[in-house]
Amino acid sequence: MTQDELLVLIYKKDERAFTHLYDMYSKSLFSVINVLVRNREEAEDVLQEVFVKIWKNIDSYHESKGRFYTWILNIARNTSIDKLRSKNFNNSQKNLSSDNFVHLLDDSNKLVNKVDTIGIQEFVKRLKPKCIQIIDLLFFKGYTQQEASDELEIPLGTVKTHNRNCINDLRNYLKV
Repeated sequence: MTQDELLVLIYKKDERAFTHLYDMYSKSLFSVINVLVRNREEAEDVLQEVFVKIWKNIDSYHESKGRFYTWILNIARNTSIDKLRSKNFNNSQKNLSSDNFVHLLDDSNKLVNKVDTIGIQEFVKRLKPKCIQIIDLLFFKGYTQQEASDELEIPLGTVKTHNRNCINDLRNYLKV
């Protein structure tokens, strides 16, 4: 089934489409979610929530505004960040043993490998160092623009401008 055929079925709320949607995208979305959340059980919960959001909000997707995969990836990323910022999640993380943190370095290496496998890393490496920093903070580490501003010690407006310009540069590299 092609993505276009799948979208037609999803718009019609055909239940078969949900299974196809899950089969096509669950692994890649789970990888992104798991890197951000760093807790397999929580990541599985977030993944389920993401698919429900995709199903319920399909009417807000417009092909003219971007690719379907980018749209669902943003839902996964935003839902993961919402989970990280939630009070319950933060409280549950306070009680973790130090054994749970040994794997954080491994997780960051896995992210580099995953980014490299889909070919984005080579494009990101072409960007200016400031762009690499901003994209890393905003997209790979889940910082808000305000948090990136604080981290980089630059004004929020500058972060927003750099982000917009860096994404445009990245788009131009991807078009080639």
